[in-house]
Amino acid sequence: MTRGRGANGERIGAGVQSDQASKPIGVFDSGFGGLSVLRALVDLLPHESFAYVGDTGRYPYGPRPLEEVAGFAHQITRFLVDEVGVKMVVVACNTASAAALDELVAEAPVPVIGVIEPGVRAVAAATSKGRVGVIGTTGTISSGAYQRASATVSPQTKLFCAACPGFVEFVERGETDSDQVHVLAERLLSPLRGKGIDSLLLACTHYPFLARTIGDVMGRSVLLVSSADETAFEVKRILESSGASAPASGVGAQVYYSSGDVEWFRSTGRRLFGQDLDNVVQVVWE
Repeated sequence: MTRGRGANGERIGAGVQSDQASKPIGVFDSGFGGLSVLRALVDLLPHESFAYVGDTGRYPYGPRPLEEVAGFAHQITRFLVDEVGVKMVVVACNTASAAALDELVAEAPVPVIGVIEPGVRAVAAATSKGRVGVIGTTGTISSGAYQRASATVSPQTKLFCAACPGFVEFVERGETDSDQVHVLAERLLSPLRGKGIDSLLLACTHYPFLARTIGDVMGRSVLLVSSADETAFEVKRILESSGASAPASGVGAQVYYSSGDVEWFRSTGRRLFGQDLDNVVQVVWE
């Protein structure tokens, strides 16, 4: 089994264990984008503890073949389950969700949820015209995952999709409001303008960090929708239904794992997450 070097090496099996409630929730992304989901989770579930993996050593996932991304997703999930000992895994990456979510749900001994269906539910609830835009990485959009999810969750909603290569790299570099990213947004979002959409789903967890730029380009009449809040509510529902919620008297904590440069992760993550990321651990994939 491929492992990363990280926490205590504890292994958990299927089923709810006596100490399940005290275990952390695992969250992972190709880099910093999943911090937008983690922020929503921490705000909604302050008593829970979280283990976040930012695979910054191998980002971006979007241009990579989906088979390769699926391999990364399985590797990180095994690390979170086998070595960190999480009670749930949140795949806070649209590309990884598109590539591997169904397999992870079937194989992992803990609940696994992604961000695609929560995002579709959120934008379907937001639109009044039934015409929505979806922007994501090349891998996410070309996979058809959002089209399939929408056909199941909200078949009456009309989707207009556009890939936005380059957005992730700007966020990872911390360039969220530069002139260059604005010019790129003008070009990439132009296919969606004039489509009559009233809501735009940010189908990449990096994109909320570009919300001001995207909003400026799309105009005030288009509501920007993130999957983060709906994903957090889905996690809350699963924990409550399974009796695995952390005690309300507890105080949650976060630990972060980075496969890239730890200091870069700490400094960039601090700016994006809105608080210090003191507990950052280097993880090396074997």
